[in-house]
Amino acid sequence: MTGFLGTSVGVFIGLTVMLFGLAAFRAGQAIAEGWHPAHDAVLAALGLTVADRFLVCTVFASPPLSISAAVVAAVYLATVTLFAWRATLARKMVRQYPWLYQPAGILGWRRTGGR
Repeated sequence: MTGFLGTSVGVFIGLTVMLFGLAAFRAGQAIAEGWHPAHDAVLAALGLTVADRFLVCTVFASPPLSISAAVVAAVYLATVTLFAWRATLARKMVRQYPWLYQPAGILGWRRTGGR
C-alpha cells in the first residue's frame, strides 16, 4: 500500500485526507460563493494536489515522482472540491431564488410548483 500511496497510510490519511481534504472543501465552497464554474474547482484541486505531493515528498521523504500517489490524491481532492462546490451552489440557488427553486437533496434544486 505504501508504494501505491507514495507514503505510509497514516501520512496519507493525516495530510492528504484530513488537511488537504479540508482545504479542498473550503476551496470548493469559495469557488461556488463567487459563482465560478466547476472547472475552476478542478483547477484548485490540481493545485492542492501539487502542494500535497510537495509536502509529502519534502517532509516525509517519499518518492517525488510517484504517479499513482499523485493520481490518487488528485482524484480524492477533486471529488471533495466538486462536492463542496455543488453543495454550496445548490444552497445558494435555493436561498437566493426561493420563489423559483426548492431543495432537491444536498446537491440539487428543482423548480417550485408555480412559474
